Amino acid sequence: MSQWHTLSPSETLTQLKTDLARGLSADDARARLAEHGPNELVETARRSPLRILWEQLTATMVLILLAASGISFALQKWQEAIAILAIVILFALLGFFQEYRAEQAMAALKKLAVPNVRVRRGGQTLEISARELVPGDIILLEAGNLLPADVRLLESANLKIQESALTGESESVEKHTDPLTKADAPLGDRRNMGYMGTVVTYGRGTAVVTSTGMKTELGNIATLLQGVEDEQTPLQHKLDQVGKTLAVAGVLVAVVISALELLRPNPVPFGEVLLTAVSVAVAIVPEGLPAVVTITLAIGAQRMLRRNALIRKLPAVETLGSVTVICSDKTGTLTENKMTVTLLDVAGGRVDLTEQITARHPVLLQNGGAELPAEHANPLRLLLTGGALCNDALLQPSDDGKSLTTVGDPTEGALLVAAAKFGMKKTDLDATMPRLAELPFDSDRKRMTTVHQWGMVNSELSIFNFELPYVSVTKGSVDGLLDISAQVWNHDHAEALTGEWRARIEAANTKLAANGMRVLGVALRPVAVAEPCEDGLIFVGLVGMMDPPRAEVADAVRVAKSAGIRPIMITGDHPLTAAHIAKELGIANAGGRVLTGVDLNKMTDQDLEAAVGEVSVFARVSPEHKLKIVAALQNRGEVVAMTGDGVNDAPALKRANIGVAMGITGTDVSKEAAEMVLRDDNFATIVAAVEEGRVIYDNIRKFVKFSIAGNIGKVMVMLISPLLGMPIPLLPLQLLWLNLMTDGLLGIGLGVEPAEKDTMNRKPFAPGESVFSRGLGAHILRTGLVLGVISLGMGYWHWSTGHEDWQTMIFTTLAFSQMWQALGVRSNRESLFRQGLGSNKPLFGLVVFTFGLQLLALYVPVLQAFLKTTTMTTGDLLLCVAVSSLVLVATELEKVVARKREV
Repeated sequence: MSQWHTLSPSETLTQLKTDLARGLSADDARARLAEHGPNELVETARRSPLRILWEQLTATMVLILLAASGISFALQKWQEAIAILAIVILFALLGFFQEYRAEQAMAALKKLAVPNVRVRRGGQTLEISARELVPGDIILLEAGNLLPADVRLLESANLKIQESALTGESESVEKHTDPLTKADAPLGDRRNMGYMGTVVTYGRGTAVVTSTGMKTELGNIATLLQGVEDEQTPLQHKLDQVGKTLAVAGVLVAVVISALELLRPNPVPFGEVLLTAVSVAVAIVPEGLPAVVTITLAIGAQRMLRRNALIRKLPAVETLGSVTVICSDKTGTLTENKMTVTLLDVAGGRVDLTEQITARHPVLLQNGGAELPAEHANPLRLLLTGGALCNDALLQPSDDGKSLTTVGDPTEGALLVAAAKFGMKKTDLDATMPRLAELPFDSDRKRMTTVHQWGMVNSELSIFNFELPYVSVTKGSVDGLLDISAQVWNHDHAEALTGEWRARIEAANTKLAANGMRVLGVALRPVAVAEPCEDGLIFVGLVGMMDPPRAEVADAVRVAKSAGIRPIMITGDHPLTAAHIAKELGIANAGGRVLTGVDLNKMTDQDLEAAVGEVSVFARVSPEHKLKIVAALQNRGEVVAMTGDGVNDAPALKRANIGVAMGITGTDVSKEAAEMVLRDDNFATIVAAVEEGRVIYDNIRKFVKFSIAGNIGKVMVMLISPLLGMPIPLLPLQLLWLNLMTDGLLGIGLGVEPAEKDTMNRKPFAPGESVFSRGLGAHILRTGLVLGVISLGMGYWHWSTGHEDWQTMIFTTLAFSQMWQALGVRSNRESLFRQGLGSNKPLFGLVVFTFGLQLLALYVPVLQAFLKTTTMTTGDLLLCVAVSSLVLVATELEKVVARKREV
């Protein structure tokens, strides 16, 4: 049974075979516990550490290196074998520790379980562990309770439940017990239900448990969360393809070189041929790539942390650079997640308080209050005073003593904040006009009335000379108040509530509601006896309140759009509210289409894929809907970032290419499901993180360009040398030295390259766009060719003229060439001489350091023996430096041509 909200309380009890007064018997409860199991969330098995390690060891590049190491062991080349094996271990450990950070989302969901609950069993009220609850249990609810299971409400005394973590709606929901007619009503509209993990904020009630454990809505989220498989990031996928491509190329080149060696008139021993194959395999694999990518992402994560974006999973750094769509929850992400009075409407006119009262600027204790507009001061003062008097919320000093926080119903708290902002603090009002009687709020009347002593001790209120000792104040729905009002307050006096006045008030109410506001009316009546009066009232005015947009979000949305990123709002809130906020922030245009969860249920997957391309606002959606929307966008080829803070966001956060959780208001569940956490809950921080992500993505592309061009040069040397009759030009250890010392260290320097000027003024890289796109592949081939020709030319000249150091000349020319190359690839368009060496000090320092390492390899005996190098003369060393600089010259000429094409 999933439609408990359509049954009456008696039908629900019959269906569950239980009794309201007595509850379940002990025997029945035990039998149901055995049938349904404990009321807890069950976690499915995760990958074991051994499985993760195995996946690392079976990666393409690792398999090639393992084969190379095995061949070296077979040839008894112990140094080569151990060195290559060390690289394999480094690969495996880097990948293992990066993936071993187990997801804690399920543990966070379990924290939402309630340790104890009051339940009726066998006619007695007991306190038991929430784990022991079963369907059919009768439980008692009161303010402050965390609901232990999904329940159907049977009795409600002014019961309100805060469901924002589950539905995304910031306002506490007034509950009732009447059955609903719509079987497919969204969770947020099921006012006669309560759900595991939500909080009772007001009133009390009795309910019957309908679902426990994994069968609850929270359990459904847990199932969705565990069913979402981790997907490769765009860069991971592209680098994986690069690795496989290079692996195939390496094997083919190794076979070709081996065949050429064996077909020579005087072939070298087969062991030497195998050693050549190992050398080529080592040359083709960019050994420094995993380390450089990991370190570059870690450096980027540190930079993001300084901008208040905490990266939980390193690949998320580069994913941000490819984001094409940001799907954002409304409550707490785009808005303040705090009900705020934004508009006051009295007979004399309307006052917009949007800029005067915000949750971002709490009421300062030392402030005497803001000034009310002079032309409306009297009726506004009466309206705010009435809203503060007829109120059960409290204002308390914050921990730092500089601001006030509200305790109680969020709507009533908003009224207190508004009054206090203008100097009318509830503590002062209660002292001068104490409450003498009250008629509590209930869902039938939809209003609350309190009676106060009206002594004109407050000078600002002395103008309202009602001549009677008491005043009865009522607040509630505007329509209900108009039905019991006879007069309207106009400036400084009461006059008859004519049809014209009524029409004007009703029109104002309708307009405010259409703008997504919660509207309350305030009315009063002077009375001679301290008893509540709800007849013949004087209607004072309307109060419009809403969860306002964050001040900085509109600019962030604009910047995102200029960067080619489309923002979409996905919320569990009301469609009118969602549409109003989306329009105000620039996410959607006026009159833009809004789709609800009910609409989505009627759509096929194909219809939804078409709709997400046009619609920017989705309201009244469930966790399953959020998952489907994200999946539909991904099926359209989008790279999706999903922001959110509630439990209901967790599955979509995990399914998205990058999940972004709120650090302050976010639940533990959403944080653990996300790749990134915003420490300041600032939507604008996402834009800053996107910029950093693009910089990192650009820098990794620069390293790929740098590394593979160098590897092509090395393979070219290895491939052509046999054709020229030369022996093996480079040994495996020399190639490892080049790939790790030059590629690795210089690659780290490229990883901290600052942003280029057009970073946020261009569209993101398309998800399917090759890593070699936008001219990168052509550059790699050209640079690799130049590098290979220069190095091979130097080596052939020295070999053909009988120089014994010809291998060392090739080795050193390649090393120096890559140093010049690293300086040249810092920008695709801007010249190194315009950039200056000081604009990336780490890279310049690493170039100097790498130059020093190469000198040690040439002149220190221990390294000479290890790398099989010979001592070079000063003339030969300078010749290598000069000739290798041609790589930089070629790169700078390429930039000149590119700039001219742009003009």
